[in-house]
Formats: sequence, C-alpha cells, structure tokens
Amino acid sequence: MKNKLFFLVCCCLLALTGWAENYPYRSDLLWVTVPDHADWLYKTGEKATVEVQLYRYGIPQDGVTLSYTLGQDNLKPDASGTVTLKNGRAKVNMGTMKKPGFRDCNFTVEIDGKKYSHHVKVGFSPEKLQPVTQLPKDFNEFWSKQLEELSQIPLKYTIKHVPEYSTDKIDCYLVKLNVTNRGQAIYGYLTRPKEAGSYPVVLCPPGAGIKTIKEPMRRKYYAEEGCIRFEIEIHGLNPEINADTFKEISNAFNSRENGYLSNGLETRENYYMKRVYLACVRAIDFLTSLPEWDGKNVAVQGGSQGGALALITAGLDKRVTACAANHPALSDMAGYAAGGTGGYPHFNNGKNIQLTKQQLTTLAYFDVVNFARQITCPVRITWGYNDNVCPPTTSWMVYNVMTCPKEPLITPINEHWTTEETEYGHLQWIKRQLK
Repeated sequence: MKNKLFFLVCCCLLALTGWAENYPYRSDLLWVTVPDHADWLYKTGEKATVEVQLYRYGIPQDGVTLSYTLGQDNLKPDASGTVTLKNGRAKVNMGTMKKPGFRDCNFTVEIDGKKYSHHVKVGFSPEKLQPVTQLPKDFNEFWSKQLEELSQIPLKYTIKHVPEYSTDKIDCYLVKLNVTNRGQAIYGYLTRPKEAGSYPVVLCPPGAGIKTIKEPMRRKYYAEEGCIRFEIEIHGLNPEINADTFKEISNAFNSRENGYLSNGLETRENYYMKRVYLACVRAIDFLTSLPEWDGKNVAVQGGSQGGALALITAGLDKRVTACAANHPALSDMAGYAAGGTGGYPHFNNGKNIQLTKQQLTTLAYFDVVNFARQITCPVRITWGYNDNVCPPTTSWMVYNVMTCPKEPLITPINEHWTTEETEYGHLQWIKRQLK
C-alpha cells in the first residue's frame, strides 16, 4: 500500500511540474502503473503482475474497460486482452520471459470519443543481457588507423565571443573547429569561468537530428561551478542559422530514406558517422589545447545520441577521465535483424531502413557496445524502463559489457527524458571524479 501511495504522489507532483511525459501536463487523465516488484525487475521464469490505476479529474474511474497488449520490448505484441476497472484499479498478468529482456504492457482507453494510452515495461534478469553485436577482430586496428590519420591534420579553429550568452560569471564563445583537410568542420558553444584559472574540460555532443544548439545557456552551471564546457553540433552547420533554415535542411537531408545515420553504410571508410566520431576526438584535441585546461581532467557527457557519442569518445580517447551518459542510442543496432530488440535508429525493425548483410557488418565498427568494451575511465550511466526511443534492453547491454568502474542510475518510470536533477547530478558526479 505504501509503495502504491508513493508512486501516486510522485506521479502527481511530476504532472504538476510538467516534467513527466508519462503524465501529460494539464491532462484530465492520470495513469498509475505499479508492478508487484518494487524495482520492476524479475528473474526469468517469474510471472509479473502490474496494477493499473486510472483517474479522471483526480477521480478513480469505476467500470471503465481498458484494452491492453503485451509484447517484448519494442517488438510486435504477442498477447492482448481487456480489463475492467473497479474503484479505478485493475490487475494484469504480464506473463514471463524465458530469456533475459523486457516485456511491455500497453494500455488504451476511449473516453468521450477520445483515445488515451499508457504503457509500462518490466525486466527479466536484465543483468544477463548480452548484445548480438560482436567485436570485429580488427576493430582496434581500424580505429587506431583513423586516429593516426586525424593526428596528422593540423588543429584549426576560429573562436568568437558571444556577449548575449555571457554573464558576470562566465564567458561564452562560438567555435568553428576543422575536422578534415577538406574544409569539413563542426560548431560549438564554449562556456568557461570568467575568472582566470585552470579548469577541467567537459565535451557535450548532441542528440540525434540535424538541428541547432537551441539553448547555449541551458547548462551554464558547468562554467559557473568551475568547468570549461563545449557543447557541439556534428553536421558543420553554424548554430546562428535561423531555426526555419535548420528545419529545411533537416527535412531535405534527414528523412527516413536518406538520413545521415544510414549514409555511406556500404563501407566503414565512407560511413557518415566515422567523421562524427573523429570530430568528437578533435573536440578533445581542441579542449586540451586551451591554456585554461587543468592538464588532467577531461569529461564527456550527453544523452541519447549524445550519450552514445560520449561513450564512444570515452572508448576511443584515453584522455577522457570521466563519462556521464543518458539512455545511449546507437547500441546493439543489429538487434532487430537477429529477431530481438535493437537500439536507435531501429534499423531492420520493419518500419525503418532495412540494412543488408554488408551494412550490418559495417555497423559493428560503429556500435556503442564495442566502444563500451574499450572504456577504462569511470562511467555514470542512467536510463529508464519506459523508453521506446532507446529501449532499456540495449541500455542494459551497454552497462553489462563495460568492465570499467561504472555507476548506474536506473529510473524505471522514465521514458526518453531526464529531469534537471539528474542532469545537474552529472556535474556533481563529474566533480567527484576530478584528479
């Protein structure tokens, strides 16, 4: 009873603050789903039961019939049924799994002609999950060659002070950083303490998409609390371009059939993301060249695609001393092709791009799980179970293959989002890792 009350109170508070996408802000309906294991985890073979509660205007809905489907994480449903609420509550048997993984229960209801939905995922022995993606025998050799070639390219950049994003405590600069000898570059906003001194550096790569850096001051507390932070984009597009132009570019070059995440997958040498991964290393080159760098501490931090790039950079570049990642994308991307759950961008899931055998071979050189295997620095990684963008199945796989010092922050109720408390907690964790 106490656990249920705790969940309800938390959900109401989250709905009021507008943070929880699970419970839409100012919605007439409030869903509460409570698995019968407090941590939402079971052993393979154990049966899971979830209690669903539905409130309208805060009033328990009595006699309302809910439809539900059951299935493996991000795969087609394998069972369905209905349940009728009594005093706003009902229980559903979610079944079990013989192999490690996650099972998803999706609810729908129609009230006054409008459909509403909600879902909850529970895990079965996820600590035993292992990726389909294998480590190519020449993985380290391939990437060592790329890093060597990158080191032969002179470090070139321009830096411009941005007064509108600076304060009495911090300075902000727009940086254009060359990545290749062919004029290809990335942009980023560098924020650093105004006071002279030596500081740790933090690289923050972006989430997926072709988009601008919308809020350079969103994480200004990094610089306010003594870090040099570099938030980058990865496509070579000046963030000063207006939002409408960015949208046009994204629509033209990031549609389902020609998106950058599948561009050039026929060979590992020509895959679009090779330059992106090397750009992250080049960003570390830039940060460690700054006279204000303390000479010791290099952190990487990001979420989704940014979480993937943070882990990839930590695996590629041994200068990285700490890594904080949210729900990493690009993880076990071959999963669907093998009949299981795969990571974003969900290749071969029947809806998005279907890859050939050769393309899947290339993908192994760019999958997060293979970089996670190389990481030696401490890692803080956080993920939620209700995430459909970066499924918990693949986040657990990344965590399981890491042999470095690692610290999980598991937030079961989260979908593809984190709270500001979690984001600020990354900074505090990074500061605890300083040498």
